[in-house]
Amino acid sequence: MNELSKNDALACSQICLDCARACSETLTGCLSKGGKHADVSHITHLLDCMLICETTASFLNRGSSLSNPICVLCAEACQRCTETCEGWDDAEMERCADECRSCAESCRAMS
Repeated sequence: MNELSKNDALACSQICLDCARACSETLTGCLSKGGKHADVSHITHLLDCMLICETTASFLNRGSSLSNPICVLCAEACQRCTETCEGWDDAEMERCADECRSCAESCRAMS
């Protein structure tokens, strides 16, 4: 891995961690709100995104040879989470959608 790609990997890793944190915070908020916020499909997307972002950050930080395929998967999970968090007229959900969108873009650039 050359110096530029190491820097790119570190930057993407931080974006993944930021996204994981946003998903975790949103998940907690959604469960406390209940109702449609606690829909199983919605919660599953938040969990999927949170967990794959944490894993992706770890792979990127270690310079794993599996970083590219994990970034592809992370981008997909982030895209799905973006879609489930958009359009709720809820600031917390919109912030999560923005973080997920940013992470998806960063992971696509890495893969």
